[in-house]
Amino acid sequence: MNTLPKKLVIASRESALAMWQARHIQSRLQALYPQTEVTILGMTTTGDQILDTPLAKVGGKGLFVKELETALADGRADLAVHSMKDVPMNLPDGFMLTATGEREDPRDAFVSNQYACLEDLPEGSIVGTSSLRRQSQLQARFAHLKIESLRGNLQTRLRKLDEGQYAAIILAAAGLIRLELGDRIRQFIAPEQSIPAVGQGALGIEISANRPNLIAILAPLNHADTQVCVEAERGMSRALAGSCTVPLGAYAVCEGENIRITGFVASVDGKQMLVETAVGHRNHAQTLGQALASQLVAKGADKILAAL
Repeated sequence: MNTLPKKLVIASRESALAMWQARHIQSRLQALYPQTEVTILGMTTTGDQILDTPLAKVGGKGLFVKELETALADGRADLAVHSMKDVPMNLPDGFMLTATGEREDPRDAFVSNQYACLEDLPEGSIVGTSSLRRQSQLQARFAHLKIESLRGNLQTRLRKLDEGQYAAIILAAAGLIRLELGDRIRQFIAPEQSIPAVGQGALGIEISANRPNLIAILAPLNHADTQVCVEAERGMSRALAGSCTVPLGAYAVCEGENIRITGFVASVDGKQMLVETAVGHRNHAQTLGQALASQLVAKGADKILAAL
């Protein structure tokens, strides 16, 4: 083990969910290394500031990560904690993901004050989501629903629902559970019906590549099963040039020594939807994701993506 630093600083967004995630990692590190002082540097990112435009139109999820990476690069922070689904598929030079925390429930959640499940929504009901991935899958199953953009942190989204702007909203179950808002979930949507975002429910820890001494220190935070599953999902998305400007998703599970991964690509209106599954050894997670991408391309995924 390297010499332990006297102090570790975690960079985090300041939303309630991001701070929960940072505090979770802080408490894990504090328990592992009681002699080290672990603090959190809260930051507001561009993605937190631009709330009136869908992410797909303003530069994607990397907007939630850039400022944190700047803090890593200039030494104000030692590590950054992210929702893995917000981490771009290709990190900028000089940065690395060093650990993936254990996944919370990866499913999408149906939240409504009036209706018990998606199937109960009457024609023309307004459903809020900021995700093209959710939108395309919803439209494929429920063409009679009206999908409208929903931005903001978790509390803001719930407030907009409570004000009556939407009949229902779709959120990641993981965030609601972590913030002890699981009682707001009316229906967990099965992954077969709403394939999750790449990395949904998992936490990622990013460091500056010139701090290799941190790799061993952070290694106990890595959850091996989550890591290989997320690696496979990111392998698929990277091969398809996935970002939040593209309706795609992937979900992998460990089955003994193997990984089973299901992924999809769709048109935004859900009228074209390609779903494929691949199974392979966990030691070749990224390659498995790339193979799944190739299966989707063979079915015409590249044409759907080109049309976007």
